[in-house]
Amino acid sequence: MARTGPAPPAPRLEHPGVRMAAVVAGFHRELSERLLEAARARLAESGLPDGHLEVFWVPGAFELPLAARTVALRRRYAAVIAIGVVIRGETAHFDHICTAAASGITAVGLETGVPCTFGVLTCETMEQAVARSGGDKGNAGENAADAAVAMANLVAEGR
Repeated sequence: MARTGPAPPAPRLEHPGVRMAAVVAGFHRELSERLLEAARARLAESGLPDGHLEVFWVPGAFELPLAARTVALRRRYAAVIAIGVVIRGETAHFDHICTAAASGITAVGLETGVPCTFGVLTCETMEQAVARSGGDKGNAGENAADAAVAMANLVAEGR
């Protein structure tokens, strides 16, 4: 569903001194960069200071769970945002990559207690990916950043 108006206000980061990490898949790099920049801008709106988002590039979406786990275990980050783009091709490869990325990122958050959000587009076509990375369907990077802020706030309350 297309966004019909401006994005809702960014959630406020309750502990703005924290650091966050983004693990970003380099496959479909131009689209991943659009998602990352939207996430970065949204985190700034939420109150994350400039320089408090560290970015780690990996080859593709399949590598995102291990990268997320690696940075989560450093215990320096209030949340990890996984960003990438997977577009269906002619083989079952798409299904395997999407399943591995989604279940792996979920497992990292549960295993480490560090919120890991899913900013990975899993689209049927390039047109869908473009629409969801800053086109007429918004930008999933913003959504992943909002989730990271909300979850970082929630986890911080329990500590």
